[in-house]
Amino acid sequence: MLTVNLSKEPARAPWGINALISYQTDSVTVHYGDTFSLRRIQQAGRQIQTQSITAVSLKGDGWNYERQWAFYCGFAATMDNVTIQWASIDEDELELLNARRHSHDWARTLINTGPDSIYPQKLAQAAVQFLSDIGGDYISAQMIVGDELLADGWIGIHSVGRGSQHPPVLLELDYNPTGNPDAPINACLVGKGITFDSGGYSLKPSAGMVSMKCDMGGAATVTAALGYAIAQGLAQRVKLILCCAENMVSGDAYKLGDVLTYNNGVSVEIVNTDAEGRLVLADGLLLASATKAPLIIDAATLTGAAMMAVGSDYNAIFGFDKPLLARAQQLSELVNEPAWPLPLEKWHQDYCPSAFADTANSRVQKGGGMGGASNAAGFLSRFVDTDNCGWIHFDLAACYRDNADPRWAVGATGLGIANIAGLLL
Repeated sequence: MLTVNLSKEPARAPWGINALISYQTDSVTVHYGDTFSLRRIQQAGRQIQTQSITAVSLKGDGWNYERQWAFYCGFAATMDNVTIQWASIDEDELELLNARRHSHDWARTLINTGPDSIYPQKLAQAAVQFLSDIGGDYISAQMIVGDELLADGWIGIHSVGRGSQHPPVLLELDYNPTGNPDAPINACLVGKGITFDSGGYSLKPSAGMVSMKCDMGGAATVTAALGYAIAQGLAQRVKLILCCAENMVSGDAYKLGDVLTYNNGVSVEIVNTDAEGRLVLADGLLLASATKAPLIIDAATLTGAAMMAVGSDYNAIFGFDKPLLARAQQLSELVNEPAWPLPLEKWHQDYCPSAFADTANSRVQKGGGMGGASNAAGFLSRFVDTDNCGWIHFDLAACYRDNADPRWAVGATGLGIANIAGLLL
């Protein structure tokens, strides 16, 4: 187990004053400097991990909570299990670090697992098991599977998923620590659980399809966030709704030109079968609104437009409630999971027009046209009772890395989990 020390001072010869890491006989020292210290510490963790080191012990002064977590984000590997001994001696801080790691690792492992192993029912079952292990008897759940979805009018999830051999699933999970079955629901979490996205008949190119196991990142993120909040003592009732499907091409797949009519009467023309995430989330948001919860949070790897706008270091956030957006952004800074608000107004609901339905599910232009992320959020807002609840939409631009970089291993990052947990708490 390698000992890792921390120093604000620059490295000495022979490493040079700009060196990120200096090496001693039986340890290394991370030199984090004055600027972007958390990024540098994370980069050091990544650099150490790429040297095939899988066990470290953080020692010495300077390792506060944020710095330890930044190091771990870089040190966590795509495939290998890593061992880390935290520097903290405070029991509360240790408990928080371990709880955050547990949720973070669960989500990363699930997102990185191939679609041959994670299909809609398996995703829903994994979420129930993960939360039951944390919440115990406070957790109850039900799944609506396959054609059963039509009986309740969940047309979006059914349409997107009906072309696959793996049936689509709507998971409704209830965390109720009050012991009162009539207790009000304090918040609803809604997650996009597309376990593989071929694009449907709007077929993706191979380069864009190879990483589409990550398209259930929203479902994994909100599930992990609820688990992390429960581990921190969440005392309010929360519902988790996962909208799970596999978007495939077959003789039974939904088609361009189809018109779907949702439970709230909104009709949607399909102009792009690769804009499927918003179709499944619409069902989840309708179910969440029916609970009368004062707070609804949804998360999805929804648009490439969000990534173009904010890059891969930030998640994009949307909502009509500006104070809620500001709170979400402040929390993102506090937990070092950057989020940035993008434009959303009521008139964005009209930016996917259709001559054959109330709205289309996208624009026909590549990527949904100009302002595609805001247009997608506008579409979602049609299915939320925003007059009676606070709603925030996370477009998870920072959820996944197609390639490794100086701070992150390839694959899932876990960014957004602590931010959403903080909103619940």
